[in-house]
Formats: sequence, C-alpha cells, structure tokens
Amino acid sequence: MKKLISIVTSAYNEENNIDELSRQLTQIFKENPQYDFEVIFVENGSTDRTYEKMLQVHQQDPRFKIVQLSRNFRMDGGITAGLHFARGDAAVIMTANLQDKPSMITEFIRRWEEGYENVYGIVKKRTGKSLFRKFNSQLFYIIARSLTDNIIPKNASDFRLVDKKVYQIINNMNERTRFMRGLFSWSGFKSIGVEYERAQRFAGKSHAHFFHVLHLAVQGIFAFSYAPIRFIAALGFIVSGASLFYLLYLVVIFFIIGVPFPGYGTIISLILLMFGLLFLTLGIIGQYIAQIYEEVKQRPNYVVSEEIGFNREERSD
Repeated sequence: MKKLISIVTSAYNEENNIDELSRQLTQIFKENPQYDFEVIFVENGSTDRTYEKMLQVHQQDPRFKIVQLSRNFRMDGGITAGLHFARGDAAVIMTANLQDKPSMITEFIRRWEEGYENVYGIVKKRTGKSLFRKFNSQLFYIIARSLTDNIIPKNASDFRLVDKKVYQIINNMNERTRFMRGLFSWSGFKSIGVEYERAQRFAGKSHAHFFHVLHLAVQGIFAFSYAPIRFIAALGFIVSGASLFYLLYLVVIFFIIGVPFPGYGTIISLILLMFGLLFLTLGIIGQYIAQIYEEVKQRPNYVVSEEIGFNREERSD
C-alpha cells in the first residue's frame, strides 16, 4: 500500500498563482509515483477569485481538496486548519505563492524516508527581496534565537515536511496564539534542515507587510520566551541600584559642598527616564496579558465555511 503525502497550503488572494501551483504539484505527483498525494487548499478569506480557481482545479483533479474559511485567519490559522484535515503519513506545509518551490518536496520526502520526522527548509537566499526586508529577517532570527534558547533554527522557514505523529501533536495543542515555526521546533523529534533559495512570488503582491511581519515576530517571541518579563526584573534591579548609588553621591556632595541637588535639569531628566522605563515595562506586561486573554477566551483558531472533496471518516481529527 502506498504512503500518502498531504500537502497543505493556505491562500489569501492568490488567484493568479493557483493554476501554476497545481500544475507544478501535479508534476511532483508524476515524479513520485510510489506515493499517493492529496492537496489541501485552505482558502483563507480571499476577496478575489481564489476560491473559484480552486474549484476549477478540484473538478479537474479530485486529489486537490478545499477548505474554505469564514474569514482571513492569517497564515498560521490557515495552516492549522489544513493540518486538521490532513490524513497523510506525512504532511508538507508550503505557501501558495510559489516562493516555496514544489520541486523541493521530493528532497523532503527522501529525507523523511531516511528517518527524519521534521524536515524544514532553510532559506539561504531570498530572491527579489529588498535589503530592508533581508535585514529584518536576519534581525528577527537573531532576536528570536537569543530570547528562546535557540529553539528556532536560523533561517528556518514554515516550508517543511513533518511526519504524521508530529502534525498530530501540533493538532492536539490548543494554543490560540500560534507561531507554527516555533511549535514544530518546540515539539522536538528527529529534525534536519534542507537549504533552498526562496523564489520570487510567481504573481500578485506580497501580503507580508512590515507591521504584519513585526506582529508575527512579537507574537512568536512572547509565545516562546520569558526573557522580556525577566528583563523587567533585571531592569528594576539595575535602576534601583543606580538610584541608590546616586543617592549616596548626593549625600556625600551635601556634606562636602552643601548643595543637595545638582540642578533642575537633572531632576527632570530622571523623571522622564523613570516614566519611560515604567511605560516600557507596562507594555511588556501588557503583551503577556493580551496573549493570556486570547487563551482564556478559548475561541477557535479558524472557522470553516465549506469543505470540498473530503470523506468525513477520513478526517484526522
């Protein structure tokens, strides 16, 4: 009996990429006849003709299945939905814009057959990205790795193949604040990275705007690190120590010169400094409280509007 490979991709306003993506994936199916394949298209609240394009592909090849979400739940929400519908012996996670090259899937499968349970792509080159975007990516990995005890490999992408037992573990995690890259790394298992050059988007405009990427980075760091909250305690200790030394300095000046305070400017500067530190610490605490609030509400990570091509008894959940 052939092993089944599930390919999960989340698409938001990717109408011009669906046909080419399905064409390249079909070619991968032909190159690997020893496996069965299914593709789970997650239509992530698109406002263009992405859903219609998916329907056309499904009608031509029933191996392409569709999960339509009620609105956009971002990339991690879409991938979470797709993995809950996957039933393969392994699952490949990739973007729908063809920046993740389908040709890499064959290499991922080969590594999986060698015994690796989490085969992730390592981006060695980002074609078509500005220097600013490249700098942001490198900065993210430096900060994320240093604040999370190196749990996230350098330049690791969401593009990966994971064994069924791995994605089932992820499916059983009920976290609402999901950073999939971190969850896969945290879960452990035998892992290996495979280098590849990230291609330019095949068509359409990028959805990875600066503030979206910044939100993802902050969410990932706060979901997997206590370093920011520990920073508050360290900052309080440092400021308290500095204040004590400054107070002793004023006492010495008082007995030597007789002037208890150097001047008005110093007082104002210290007040502004303390208020800045205060709001910084409140912001860090507020971020943790916000993520706790999301967990407490227990809202689902996605809402399915329609599913096409699935048999209920084959659902993994």
